[in-house]
Amino acid sequence: MADPMFIYSLCRDELETWLKNHKQPAFRAKQIWQWLYKHQVQSWDEMNNLPGSLRLALEEAFSLKPLEEVEVSSSSTGTRKILSRLHDNELIEEVLIPAEERRTVCVSSQVGCMFGCVFCASGQNGVKRNLSAGEIVGEFLAAQRAYGERVTNVVFMGIGEPFDNYDEVMKAIRILNDPEGIGLGARRITISTCGVIPGIERLAQEGLQVELSVSLHAPSDPIRDELMPVNATWAIDELLACCERYTKETKRIITFEYTMIRDVNDTERDCRELVLRLGRFPCRVNLIPLSEIEEYEGKTSTREKLEHFVGELEKAGINTTVRWSKGIDVNAACGQLRSQHERAD
Repeated sequence: MADPMFIYSLCRDELETWLKNHKQPAFRAKQIWQWLYKHQVQSWDEMNNLPGSLRLALEEAFSLKPLEEVEVSSSSTGTRKILSRLHDNELIEEVLIPAEERRTVCVSSQVGCMFGCVFCASGQNGVKRNLSAGEIVGEFLAAQRAYGERVTNVVFMGIGEPFDNYDEVMKAIRILNDPEGIGLGARRITISTCGVIPGIERLAQEGLQVELSVSLHAPSDPIRDELMPVNATWAIDELLACCERYTKETKRIITFEYTMIRDVNDTERDCRELVLRLGRFPCRVNLIPLSEIEEYEGKTSTREKLEHFVGELEKAGINTTVRWSKGIDVNAACGQLRSQHERAD
């Protein structure tokens, strides 16, 4: 099935070029941009200050519907998960995480994932394809409609490895960041990577003040080899050296994600080694109790172990938080709802 051209895949200058090629005045670009991102219309007919001939040309050239909502699950904590179907019938997920002052959406960047972390449902069946920038922006707009108000933060922590789809993710970020449209501040956007060094190095040269999160999940190569196949390509020493360079070049602090798995990476020795590895440059650590999935037999660490890790890391001067799950009753961990639907199908 051929990919349709989504209007949301165009940057503003690309829209201006299309209009110029169709002999339309330049001011039409601003009008269309505002309909798309200020008013967030869902049909061409709603763009009532455009000539009928232009609306028809737009309808023939572009699609306004990058995804279709299939299911919305709600958690007792307020977290919601949206399962969406794409034009080729593939499924993706996004998670809405409300807080007092934030309305965050966790978006996907791929259908599936090639990196196969053993505790993550996203990559259990490999990667099907990349999402286009328009599909990613479509996730944001769907989240904003679900919230009924402005989304304040976007995290690329859903299905897929963002740096495995680098160009489309960066394009989506620049569309979201455009002050004439959605105007989402770069510092309110977080990219999470499993440790793809070429992506980290490219991001350092982008001049974007986005937040970077690196999934570490182990203090040593033997443990990380078992949990994350990516470690065979970019081992911990090489990854941390890259992260240290990134911090020096960008003056931005990386957050390291560390999923706590009982008797796998939560021993006293693991704690000491983690402190030694991360104490050499400024960083943050986010400890995550394991979200248990059918495909992985691991169990989450005890609260006592989590609190011990927090204490030791803080004692070493490493800013540490715990990401307590807010969506366990809606299977909010990456890929869980999609996996359930695929098994049912």
